[in-house]
Amino acid sequence: MASRVPASVSLFRGSVQTTTFLIALLFAFTLFSAHLTQAQTFTVLHSFSGPDGEYPYSGVTIDGAGNLYGTTSRGGNSQDGTAYELKRSGSAYVLKVLHVFAGGSDGASPYAPMVYGPNGTLYGTTSLGGGSGNNGTIFNVQPPATICKTVLCPWNESVLLDFQSAEGANPAYGGLLFDQSGNMYGTTQYGGSTNNGSVYKASLQGQQWTQTMLHSFGSGQNDGVWPMHNVVADRLGNLYGTTYQGGTNGGGTVFQLVPSGSGWTENIIANFPAGAEPQAGLIIDAAGNLYGATSGVSGSTASQVFELSPSGSSWQLTVLQSFTTNRFDFGPVGNLAMDRNGNLYGATYSLGSHGQGNVFELSPSANGWIYTDLHDFTGSNDGGGPIGDLTVDTNGNVYGTTQNGGSGMGVVWEFTP
Repeated sequence: MASRVPASVSLFRGSVQTTTFLIALLFAFTLFSAHLTQAQTFTVLHSFSGPDGEYPYSGVTIDGAGNLYGTTSRGGNSQDGTAYELKRSGSAYVLKVLHVFAGGSDGASPYAPMVYGPNGTLYGTTSLGGGSGNNGTIFNVQPPATICKTVLCPWNESVLLDFQSAEGANPAYGGLLFDQSGNMYGTTQYGGSTNNGSVYKASLQGQQWTQTMLHSFGSGQNDGVWPMHNVVADRLGNLYGTTYQGGTNGGGTVFQLVPSGSGWTENIIANFPAGAEPQAGLIIDAAGNLYGATSGVSGSTASQVFELSPSGSSWQLTVLQSFTTNRFDFGPVGNLAMDRNGNLYGATYSLGSHGQGNVFELSPSANGWIYTDLHDFTGSNDGGGPIGDLTVDTNGNVYGTTQNGGSGMGVVWEFTP
């Protein structure tokens, strides 16, 4: 595994010639160090109250101006969820509801984050609704073509695809993945040949989007079941993801799908012990290493943050951090995030000193990964039960959501390292 230790920075060069200069330098360094310590802040950017949304299961997506976009699983007029923008205004954020889902053919209960497509607009999924048996939808939201004269002007939403149970139904928490041709890839929790979920491709055929099943998850020990999150791709176009259960030990898997002229071939590259049950998906670095986490929901095994590194024709699994869990208190359920220095950030759902989850950092070093607890949620104004994927901006600030807390219906938060 290639080293991810950032290059050291020399703060001092040459020699100090006088005591006076040394004292002044040390004083300045003390102030600088104090400033760095004080700069670590946790801030609630928005607390949901109902009409603007409830229970944001998804994480947020950031645009080039630092505005945040996300979905809530409930709330709005019909309690079917919302899509929202948090627009940066100085040092604060102002929330605007972009779309209120109406249920039925419009879709309902978006669990996954929205992502930017090749045309610069936002795409997402709903876990329910649609015109084909409540199987969920793929939707697109974009600003109106004409200038909006009010701050409450909604965006245009269109349903692109209704999921078909035979090809996979009810996408859960994973965001969409685009390829260079504009095709979308993702997972469904149910549907497929055995109703254990699928990996699908959505492609535009003329003016209509079509769903194609790339893999239907089986049952028993030979395959995973119930993929709940995203897929990622390597430079060769292979897809990777996790399943919540199944595999050799019943505790979930990491799978690889390899494209070929005749279809896609699945390889199971990791089997987890019973009770591990990864709800989170994977992220991938430039070297092709995969990072993820198991939740430890069943309590029979610890929750773990892991790395999978390619090694010849096989994969090496390394545990980066373990958490003690039980059937009521468990670890990360959303995706990790990595900053430009190779530091990993994650959130446990219900650990921490208050049992409401915490945000943590894992920093690579010559002796392994260093764990730092950044914030323990209280379940009160700061939120509780972080469930969505984490996001890191270009300045190293970390963003996420909680399922509850705040006004009682969840918050969007920022941590500044």
